[in-house]
Amino acid sequence: MVNNWFDIIQNYLLPPTCILCGNPGQASRDICQSCMELLVTNPYCCYRCGLPFEHAPTGPILCGDCQKRMPGFDETHAPFKHQSAIRFLISGLKFRRQFKNARLLGLLMADYLKISAEMPDCLVPVPLHPRRYRERGFNQSIEIARTLSRELAIPIDLDCCIRSRNTPHQIDLPAKERRKNMRNAFTVNGPLRFDHIAIVDDVMTTGTTVSELARALKKAGATRVDVWVCARA
Repeated sequence: MVNNWFDIIQNYLLPPTCILCGNPGQASRDICQSCMELLVTNPYCCYRCGLPFEHAPTGPILCGDCQKRMPGFDETHAPFKHQSAIRFLISGLKFRRQFKNARLLGLLMADYLKISAEMPDCLVPVPLHPRRYRERGFNQSIEIARTLSRELAIPIDLDCCIRSRNTPHQIDLPAKERRKNMRNAFTVNGPLRFDHIAIVDDVMTTGTTVSELARALKKAGATRVDVWVCARA
Protein backbone atom coordinates (compact mmCIF):
# COMPACT_ATOMS: atom_id res chain seq x y z
CA MET A 1 0.00 0.00 0.00
CA VAL A 2 2.84 2.41 0.84
CA ASN A 3 4.51 1.74 -2.51
CA ASN A 4 1.17 2.25 -4.32
CA TRP A 5 0.70 5.67 -2.69
CA PHE A 6 4.31 6.56 -3.51
CA ASP A 7 3.75 5.66 -7.17
CA ILE A 8 0.49 7.66 -7.28
CA ILE A 9 2.17 10.75 -5.83
CA GLN A 10 5.22 10.39 -8.05
CA ASN A 11 3.10 10.00 -11.18
CA TYR A 12 1.08 13.09 -10.22
CA LEU A 13 4.10 15.30 -9.52
CA LEU A 14 6.39 13.78 -12.17
CA PRO A 15 4.22 12.12 -14.81
CA PRO A 16 6.05 9.45 -16.83
CA THR A 17 7.64 10.76 -20.01
CA CYS A 18 9.01 8.59 -22.79
CA ILE A 19 12.81 8.67 -22.68
CA LEU A 20 12.97 7.88 -26.39
CA CYS A 21 10.57 10.42 -27.92
CA GLY A 22 9.39 12.77 -25.15
CA ASN A 23 5.70 11.86 -25.40
CA PRO A 24 3.72 10.88 -22.27
CA GLY A 25 4.68 7.48 -20.92
CA GLN A 26 2.23 4.67 -20.30
CA ALA A 27 1.61 2.28 -17.40
CA SER A 28 3.87 4.34 -15.09
CA ARG A 29 6.79 3.66 -17.42
CA ASP A 30 9.05 6.26 -19.02
CA ILE A 31 8.20 4.88 -22.44
CA CYS A 32 5.16 5.39 -24.67
CA GLN A 33 3.19 2.64 -26.35
CA SER A 34 4.53 3.49 -29.81
CA CYS A 35 8.18 3.24 -28.72
CA MET A 36 7.41 0.13 -26.69
CA GLU A 37 6.22 -1.58 -29.86
CA LEU A 38 9.53 -0.76 -31.56
CA LEU A 39 11.66 -2.63 -28.99
CA VAL A 40 13.20 -5.74 -30.55
CA THR A 41 12.26 -8.71 -28.38
CA ASN A 42 14.04 -12.05 -28.11
CA PRO A 43 11.23 -14.63 -28.12
CA TYR A 44 13.07 -17.55 -29.75
CA CYS A 45 16.41 -18.34 -28.18
CA CYS A 46 18.64 -20.95 -26.57
CA TYR A 47 17.23 -21.55 -23.11
CA ARG A 48 20.73 -21.87 -21.67
CA CYS A 49 22.49 -18.76 -23.02
CA GLY A 50 19.71 -16.69 -24.62
CA LEU A 51 21.28 -16.70 -28.10
CA PRO A 52 18.53 -15.69 -30.56
CA PHE A 53 17.25 -18.23 -33.09
CA GLU A 54 16.00 -17.19 -36.52
CA HIS A 55 12.94 -19.43 -36.27
CA ALA A 56 10.76 -20.70 -33.46
CA PRO A 57 12.05 -24.03 -32.07
CA THR A 58 9.70 -26.91 -31.36
CA GLY A 59 10.69 -26.84 -27.69
CA PRO A 60 13.48 -25.79 -25.30
CA ILE A 61 16.73 -26.52 -27.13
CA LEU A 62 20.41 -25.65 -26.85
CA CYS A 63 22.36 -23.66 -29.42
CA GLY A 64 25.45 -25.15 -31.04
CA ASP A 65 27.82 -23.23 -28.76
CA CYS A 66 26.17 -24.55 -25.59
CA GLN A 67 26.22 -28.10 -26.97
CA LYS A 68 29.96 -27.82 -27.58
CA ARG A 69 30.84 -26.03 -24.35
CA MET A 70 28.26 -25.90 -21.57
CA PRO A 71 28.35 -22.56 -19.71
CA GLY A 72 28.54 -22.35 -15.93
CA PHE A 73 24.99 -21.01 -15.53
CA ASP A 74 21.72 -22.94 -15.91
CA GLU A 75 19.34 -20.60 -17.73
CA THR A 76 19.35 -17.15 -19.29
CA HIS A 77 16.45 -14.73 -19.46
CA ALA A 78 17.11 -11.94 -21.97
CA PRO A 79 13.84 -10.28 -23.02
CA PHE A 80 15.37 -8.05 -25.71
CA LYS A 81 17.96 -8.12 -28.46
CA HIS A 82 20.80 -5.62 -28.13
CA GLN A 83 19.54 -3.43 -30.96
CA SER A 84 18.08 0.02 -31.66
CA ALA A 85 16.27 1.56 -28.66
CA ILE A 86 17.43 -1.01 -26.10
CA ARG A 87 21.06 -0.41 -27.10
CA PHE A 88 20.43 3.34 -26.78
CA LEU A 89 18.99 2.91 -23.26
CA ILE A 90 21.85 0.68 -22.10
CA SER A 91 24.60 2.88 -23.53
CA GLY A 92 22.95 5.98 -22.05
CA LEU A 93 23.03 4.39 -18.61
CA LYS A 94 26.50 2.93 -18.93
CA PHE A 95 28.37 5.81 -20.53
CA ARG A 96 26.26 8.92 -19.86
CA ARG A 97 24.96 8.21 -16.34
CA GLN A 98 21.32 8.26 -17.39
CA PHE A 99 20.05 6.54 -14.24
CA LYS A 100 16.41 6.89 -15.28
CA ASN A 101 17.26 4.36 -17.99
CA ALA A 102 18.15 1.82 -15.29
CA ARG A 103 14.71 2.16 -13.74
CA LEU A 104 12.99 1.70 -17.10
CA LEU A 105 15.15 -1.28 -18.05
CA GLY A 106 14.52 -2.86 -14.65
CA LEU A 107 10.75 -2.37 -14.97
CA LEU A 108 10.69 -3.85 -18.47
CA MET A 109 12.72 -6.83 -17.29
CA ALA A 110 10.45 -7.32 -14.26
CA ASP A 111 7.34 -7.37 -16.47
CA TYR A 112 8.92 -10.14 -18.52
CA LEU A 113 10.39 -12.13 -15.63
CA LYS A 114 7.12 -12.24 -13.68
CA ILE A 115 5.67 -14.55 -16.32
CA SER A 116 8.74 -16.35 -17.66
CA ALA A 117 11.23 -17.06 -14.88
CA GLU A 118 11.38 -19.07 -11.69
CA MET A 119 12.15 -16.62 -8.92
CA PRO A 120 15.58 -17.04 -7.28
CA ASP A 121 16.50 -16.59 -3.62
CA CYS A 122 18.64 -13.53 -4.34
CA LEU A 123 20.09 -11.29 -7.04
CA VAL A 124 23.83 -10.85 -7.58
CA PRO A 125 24.75 -7.98 -9.93
CA VAL A 126 27.97 -8.60 -11.87
CA PRO A 127 30.60 -6.80 -9.76
CA LEU A 128 33.09 -4.31 -11.14
CA HIS A 129 36.70 -4.29 -10.05
CA PRO A 130 37.23 -1.54 -7.43
CA ARG A 131 39.46 0.40 -9.83
CA ARG A 132 36.84 0.28 -12.59
CA TYR A 133 34.16 1.26 -10.10
CA ARG A 134 36.15 4.31 -9.00
CA GLU A 135 36.63 5.36 -12.62
CA ARG A 136 32.96 4.99 -13.52
CA GLY A 137 31.48 5.97 -10.16
CA PHE A 138 28.66 3.42 -10.28
CA ASN A 139 27.81 -0.12 -11.40
CA GLN A 140 25.04 -0.22 -14.02
CA SER A 141 24.17 -3.81 -13.08
CA ILE A 142 23.49 -2.75 -9.49
CA GLU A 143 21.28 0.12 -10.66
CA ILE A 144 19.15 -2.27 -12.74
CA ALA A 145 19.08 -4.85 -9.93
CA ARG A 146 17.69 -2.28 -7.47
CA THR A 147 14.51 -1.93 -9.53
CA LEU A 148 14.24 -5.70 -10.03
CA SER A 149 14.63 -6.25 -6.30
CA ARG A 150 11.86 -3.79 -5.48
CA GLU A 151 9.45 -5.00 -8.17
CA LEU A 152 9.97 -8.73 -7.55
CA ALA A 153 10.61 -8.62 -3.78
CA ILE A 154 13.95 -10.43 -4.10
CA PRO A 155 16.95 -9.38 -1.97
CA ILE A 156 20.23 -8.22 -3.51
CA ASP A 157 23.52 -9.57 -2.23
CA LEU A 158 26.29 -7.06 -2.92
CA ASP A 159 28.82 -8.58 -0.53
CA CYS A 160 29.03 -12.26 -1.49
CA CYS A 161 31.33 -11.73 -4.47
CA ILE A 162 34.10 -9.39 -5.60
CA ARG A 163 35.91 -8.93 -8.88
CA SER A 164 39.42 -9.75 -7.73
CA ARG A 165 41.14 -9.23 -11.09
CA ASN A 166 40.92 -6.01 -13.09
CA THR A 167 40.45 -7.75 -16.44
CA PRO A 168 40.92 -5.86 -19.72
CA HIS A 169 37.82 -4.99 -21.75
CA GLN A 170 36.40 -8.01 -23.58
CA ILE A 171 34.95 -6.21 -26.59
CA ASP A 172 37.78 -6.87 -29.08
CA LEU A 173 38.79 -10.32 -27.83
CA PRO A 174 37.87 -13.61 -29.58
CA ALA A 175 35.95 -16.21 -27.56
CA LYS A 176 39.02 -18.24 -26.52
CA GLU A 177 40.85 -15.13 -25.31
CA ARG A 178 37.74 -13.95 -23.45
CA ARG A 179 37.66 -17.20 -21.46
CA LYS A 180 41.35 -16.87 -20.66
CA ASN A 181 40.90 -13.21 -19.73
CA MET A 182 38.08 -13.99 -17.25
CA ARG A 183 39.65 -17.05 -15.60
CA ASN A 184 39.60 -16.69 -11.79
CA ALA A 185 38.34 -13.11 -12.12
CA PHE A 186 35.83 -13.47 -9.26
CA THR A 187 36.22 -14.36 -5.59
CA VAL A 188 33.19 -15.48 -3.58
CA ASN A 189 33.01 -14.84 0.13
CA GLY A 190 31.44 -18.21 0.93
CA PRO A 191 29.72 -20.20 2.11
CA LEU A 192 26.69 -18.72 0.40
CA ARG A 193 23.38 -18.18 2.20
CA PHE A 194 21.29 -18.83 -0.92
CA ASP A 195 20.81 -21.89 -3.14
CA HIS A 196 19.23 -20.33 -6.23
CA ILE A 197 20.87 -17.14 -7.50
CA ALA A 198 20.17 -14.89 -10.48
CA ILE A 199 23.12 -12.94 -11.85
CA VAL A 200 22.02 -9.51 -13.14
CA ASP A 201 23.75 -7.66 -15.97
CA ASP A 202 22.90 -5.18 -18.69
CA VAL A 203 23.86 -7.12 -21.84
CA MET A 204 25.32 -10.52 -22.70
CA THR A 205 27.63 -10.85 -25.70
CA THR A 206 29.33 -14.24 -25.41
CA GLY A 207 28.41 -15.08 -21.82
CA THR A 208 32.03 -15.52 -20.75
CA THR A 209 31.84 -13.12 -17.80
CA VAL A 210 28.61 -14.46 -16.32
CA SER A 211 29.71 -18.04 -16.92
CA GLU A 212 32.89 -17.51 -14.90
CA LEU A 213 30.90 -15.79 -12.14
CA ALA A 214 28.34 -18.63 -12.12
CA ARG A 215 31.09 -21.22 -11.73
CA ALA A 216 32.54 -19.31 -8.80
CA LEU A 217 29.11 -19.11 -7.14
CA LYS A 218 28.47 -22.82 -7.63
CA LYS A 219 31.89 -23.67 -6.27
CA ALA A 220 30.92 -21.71 -3.14
CA GLY A 221 27.70 -23.69 -2.68
CA ALA A 222 24.99 -22.38 -5.01
CA THR A 223 22.95 -25.20 -6.56
CA ARG A 224 21.41 -23.19 -9.39
CA VAL A 225 22.56 -19.98 -11.07
CA ASP A 226 20.50 -18.22 -13.73
CA VAL A 227 21.38 -15.11 -15.69
CA TRP A 228 19.03 -12.14 -16.05
CA VAL A 229 20.14 -9.59 -18.64
CA CYS A 230 18.29 -6.78 -20.38
CA ALA A 231 19.52 -7.77 -23.81
CA ARG A 232 21.37 -10.46 -25.76
CA ALA A 233 23.84 -9.47 -28.46
